[in-house]
Amino acid sequence: MTTLTKAPASLTWKFADDGIIPNNSVLPFVLYRGAIDLAGSPDPEKVIGKTFAANGWGHMWRNGIYPYAHYHSMIHETMGIARGRAKVRFGGERGEEIDVLPGDVVILPAGTGHQCLSQHPELVVIGAYPPSGKYDLCRGSKADRTRALRAIPYVPRPVSDPVFGVHGPLVALWRP
Repeated sequence: MTTLTKAPASLTWKFADDGIIPNNSVLPFVLYRGAIDLAGSPDPEKVIGKTFAANGWGHMWRNGIYPYAHYHSMIHETMGIARGRAKVRFGGERGEEIDVLPGDVVILPAGTGHQCLSQHPELVVIGAYPPSGKYDLCRGSKADRTRALRAIPYVPRPVSDPVFGVHGPLVALWRP
């Protein structure tokens, strides 16, 4: 049976504005290693999707991670790794290169850069967003940056953790 594990230790990073990717000066990027137990599941995508939906995160997508640096300035994003693995740079050129594996979940505060550097051919990622905010795709242009620097501080914080709900670690980490 596929179940959630206990809340894992939250690995967090704060990425500085690098002049192209603004990142988020207040909220940390979060990685939960092995947050969702996918062992034995014939449909890990469904398990991750149900987990995110049960915790109020929606507007889901199923794909990989773009191979170019980008960010979202008006909404936070979560990604769960369903299959395969990837090396992803989070935080722009001066950020961190992190290997993500099945069951891992990352939570990106608005403004956090992300770019897939390499991936296993079977990579499948499930992405989702909290109910507040508006999706946009920023690629580092001066116009994107100007808008982003104005928008990021006003993106509402989610009321629940995408994996662990209203009492999950994210709620405490991102508390005002």
